[in-house]
Amino acid sequence: MSSAAAEMVYIQAGHLLDVDSGERRPAQAILIEDGRIVQVGPATELPPPEDARIVNLAGLTVLPGLSDAHVHLTSNHDQHGFRRLAASIPRQALTGAHNARITLEAGFTTVRNVGAPGFTDVALRDAIADGELPGPRLIVSGPPVGITGGHCSDNNLLPPQFNAVGEGVADGPWAVRQAVRRNVKYDVDMIKTCSTGGVLSRGTQVGAPQYTLEELEALVDEAHMHGRTVASHAHGTLGINNAIRAGVDSVEHASFIDAEGIRLAREKGTILVMDIYVTEFILGVGEEAGILPESLDKERQTGTRQRESFTRALEAGVALGFGTDAGVFPHGTNARQLSRMVEFGMTPLQAIQSATLVNARLFGLEDEIGRIAPGFRADLIAVADNPLEDIETLERVVFVMKAGTVYVQP
Repeated sequence: MSSAAAEMVYIQAGHLLDVDSGERRPAQAILIEDGRIVQVGPATELPPPEDARIVNLAGLTVLPGLSDAHVHLTSNHDQHGFRRLAASIPRQALTGAHNARITLEAGFTTVRNVGAPGFTDVALRDAIADGELPGPRLIVSGPPVGITGGHCSDNNLLPPQFNAVGEGVADGPWAVRQAVRRNVKYDVDMIKTCSTGGVLSRGTQVGAPQYTLEELEALVDEAHMHGRTVASHAHGTLGINNAIRAGVDSVEHASFIDAEGIRLAREKGTILVMDIYVTEFILGVGEEAGILPESLDKERQTGTRQRESFTRALEAGVALGFGTDAGVFPHGTNARQLSRMVEFGMTPLQAIQSATLVNARLFGLEDEIGRIAPGFRADLIAVADNPLEDIETLERVVFVMKAGTVYVQP
């Protein structure tokens, strides 16, 4: 790792991928100062300043750092089911620090962490921002807000005599508002909720709605009043439509979305974040990772349908963000989803745009990240091959820069 604070960096790029147009320009130069891009242009027209540090990426394709809208940095892929009960909050915080570095080194310079106990992701975000730990820029939710017995809010693994209640449980519109206010008090960037059951929670039905429309409307209204966006986990049809009608900013998973849900998402500009890679891990090695038989059965009902829904939403013109559910599967392998997005209908450019332009808009950072242009943060990655011809090259990132600091180099 090398610092770029108060210095000028000159990058020689073999090719530069413009993610807006899809143009792959040869022999480009990028001038960076104080962590931001100052100039971009042909190397013949933009020579290096005398005092600049030169980074030679000749022979490589340079593109903006990638982003992931749905990760769980404080969780590990081999701690599912009852194994989760052994993970203390301090241990999860340390796990998050470890996984943050892995994620950054894989080329993901900004990620949204959707759910963490004890505000561990808030602490992780601040430690990274203060330069104490290496990791991506974080947008964090703290503990998710949901119903008693809900997928993302409660602890359903322990029997009644333990009287275990999750820290995010809130029932009724005013309790929901109070839960949002509590999370805002402890400085979250966004609110995560669940409007249906889930695959990996014990005792919830994937398609069953959680929260009434009235409760969701109260949650979204309160969050937006405090300047926070809302992401709603939703697999089932009614829960998806309720979340969109309530005004959430993104729907996570969206497995059983119907024509009405697609119409609503397009009409309201709701971004769908569909994690279409993770089913391969769950059904492939999930049992070894501790995933319960109940959850494996639910994934068998969900995975194929979600991929079909992804294709239908894409064809209908719905905005699709890039979110993987990393943490369910190993961190650092987030980019594997890009090839699945191509397999199920996207062009390679569309897949890259989902992990750059679309996510930047979802995060409210469209003027900060997702492009290589003057004024933007110097978040750059480089790969050996042309990602428009071989999308899987993005699984083998050889250079990573975040805000002008190099973390991985050839």
